[in-house]
Amino acid sequence: MWRFALLIPLAVSVLESARADDGRQAQAVDLTRRSLVFDGHNDLPWLVRKEFQGDWRRCNIAERQTNTQTDIPRLRAGGVGAVFWSAYVPADTALAGTALRDTLEQIDLIQQLAERWPAVFELALSADDVERIHASGKIASLVGVEGGHSIQNSIGTLRQLHRLGARYMTLTHSDSLDWADAATDEPRSGGLSPFGEEVVREMNRLGMLVDISHVSIDTMRDALAVSSAPVIASHSSARAVADHPRNVPDEVLERIAANGGVVMVNFYSGFVVPESAAARKDMFEVRRRLRAELRDPAKVDAAYDRWLAEHPIQQGTLKNVVDHIDHIVQVAGIDHVGLGSDFDGVAMTPVGLEDVSTFPSITAELLARGYKPAEVQKILGLNTLRVLRRAGEVAEHSGKPKAESGDR
Repeated sequence: MWRFALLIPLAVSVLESARADDGRQAQAVDLTRRSLVFDGHNDLPWLVRKEFQGDWRRCNIAERQTNTQTDIPRLRAGGVGAVFWSAYVPADTALAGTALRDTLEQIDLIQQLAERWPAVFELALSADDVERIHASGKIASLVGVEGGHSIQNSIGTLRQLHRLGARYMTLTHSDSLDWADAATDEPRSGGLSPFGEEVVREMNRLGMLVDISHVSIDTMRDALAVSSAPVIASHSSARAVADHPRNVPDEVLERIAANGGVVMVNFYSGFVVPESAAARKDMFEVRRRLRAELRDPAKVDAAYDRWLAEHPIQQGTLKNVVDHIDHIVQVAGIDHVGLGSDFDGVAMTPVGLEDVSTFPSITAELLARGYKPAEVQKILGLNTLRVLRRAGEVAEHSGKPKAESGDR
């Protein structure tokens, strides 16, 4: 009898805990749906190019997909209101001379989203557009160019990409450029070259956000010193939590706070789980070496897959991602952190963040850690909206012609 008597309060305790969890999740879903969830980086367009020959008919995201992390049903379930779709092309396209052409094709692929599913997506060019589209019940779709190699050393090309809708550009991807050093390559300029500084100033004039994900610490410092508008890291996390070159050190977090910018936390297990970050610290260098040695893309992919298998990583949980959010809040402040999932651009995400339907789980964890609803809403998307708006204001004050502003 005494054993049974002890089990009763234990069962009640477990039941009460389950009810509390259910209540918190329900609160999180409600808060997420009442908020602007603004994902700073989604790589679905590249996945569609690579796996479906750039043909949305072969990847009908109106239906639940089994080989993507993104589709319309799950975007709706996750309460997503705005997305920067990545117009990514590999850095080695610069060597092949196809970087610009391929980037234009990726921008076209993003524009097709709104053409193919007009009841769901609408292209956004400004913060006002994002607010209006979100209020209408659609998902605001923005273009983010991932890698300065896409402009092929041309300011005129940068302007053309802006006219086509690009509202941020990551200064580098994996490889250093003539004018900007990457985090995962040997430096060429010690940060930004004079031309690189010109690129940043022109982006300010256009109202295009300067993205410091993928760049070296020196490039981060230079971009922050030159930019008159807030700077973003569209899909990076905190280096003090997980020591990977792709993450942002505290010194830069403090500068981003002074600049008014935002770091959008990446969900890739290899960047957010400390042990996994250590295991994958050399991943970009390994791929670059394989490209130089093997040349054949198929052989490079096969060899790289073998290397990944030989260097397994821990998946982690969504708590690892929220640890990065916590740290950025502590160092830079609540106004300087957002979300940049990298969905469909990474091979592994933490348990609880498997796809775009899981954003309410981040809300639930933030509430459990004591964040107020208004603070959660800043993290989910209002901080990103603010920097987009401020970039537009800086552009207007620079005297950029109204016809290029994108405001409607």
